[in-house]
Amino acid sequence: QVQLVESGGGLVQPGGSLRLSCAASGSIISIDAMGWSRQAPGKERELVALITSGGSTNYADSVKGRFTISRDNAKNTVYLQMNSLKPEDTAVYYCSTKATSLLGTLGYWGRGTQVTVSS
Repeated sequence: QVQLVESGGGLVQPGGSLRLSCAASGSIISIDAMGWSRQAPGKERELVALITSGGSTNYADSVKGRFTISRDNAKNTVYLQMNSLKPEDTAVYYCSTKATSLLGTLGYWGRGTQVTVSS
């Protein structure tokens, strides 16, 4: 079993920054890609950023140049640095990963952290 716990959300003014963290814990043998998705009210969940175990990254067009995903493999933690935030970035942000534990290789999601961009 693997648990993901996000932190770092909150209220920020347009143009501001936030850094989200997501720590994986449990009987982890290995972690593959890790990602951040978001879901705004009334909208479908969308993938925002992804980082592979080797460090390759991909971003949604809407956040390229503003968001940076990184990971600390020693801590089983993934980060999302969000700069130049816009009101349309307001959403619940979810961490996800594909991890191998004693249960096998499965996908996992965190419970989410709210990010609100408003003046």
